[in-house]
Amino acid sequence: MAGKLAGKTALVTGAGKNIGRAIALRLAADGAAVAVNGRSDRAAVLDTVRAIEAAGGRAVAAMGDVSKPDDAARVVAEAVAALGGVDILVSNAGLRRQTKFTDMGFEEWREILAVALDGAFLLCKAAVPSMIQRGGGAIVGISGISTHVGTKDRAHVSASKSGLEGLMRALAVELAPHGITANAVAPGAIDTARGASAGPAPANRVNRPIPLGRFGTVEEIAALVHHLVGPEGRFITGQTIHANGGEFLT
Repeated sequence: MAGKLAGKTALVTGAGKNIGRAIALRLAADGAAVAVNGRSDRAAVLDTVRAIEAAGGRAVAAMGDVSKPDDAARVVAEAVAALGGVDILVSNAGLRRQTKFTDMGFEEWREILAVALDGAFLLCKAAVPSMIQRGGGAIVGISGISTHVGTKDRAHVSASKSGLEGLMRALAVELAPHGITANAVAPGAIDTARGASAGPAPANRVNRPIPLGRFGTVEEIAALVHHLVGPEGRFITGQTIHANGGEFLT
């Protein structure tokens, strides 16, 4: 597929559905070859791969739990072997949990941080050498509004995303000499399918009014990620970009 990302390769984690899937489809639509990662739902991952291929793009499945060092290294190695390298890394994998802090056990705390924060660290460690070898790259971590406004029953999620944003800022400075950018995208209320582990959605699904009066779409988040990793976004690094319809302001 011809496009501004033609010749580029991307690894998108948690890409079987929702925001991750939309990002994988958007990057592929602009010419990138995409490694589609998921932890356990192979059917969803293969569906994303098939959708990319049906549109004329190139994609491979790369199953694995990115919170585990061996899995994360293998996922990146499979992407490099199948696609020739990694130019773009989108660390989107994360777990939703709704647990009161007073009921939260350390095991659950560690599980949430392991996927969103440890996973991003492990993936970057494995992918950055390929980016350096290829002359540069782009890393995007998918954060969220909850870490900025405070959300009850999600202390672990907020902590993991705060760490993720800090990691992106540190990498932006350290990896800049290699032509690698690192940014975070913090979506607000997005219209997605909610997994059972996330618990029931609040009645209004948001903590405060959204000035634009609607939820965002996964395609809008994908478009923002596409801009950050594409040629027009090469002077943007170390930033957290909010996409929340103005909810952060209220």
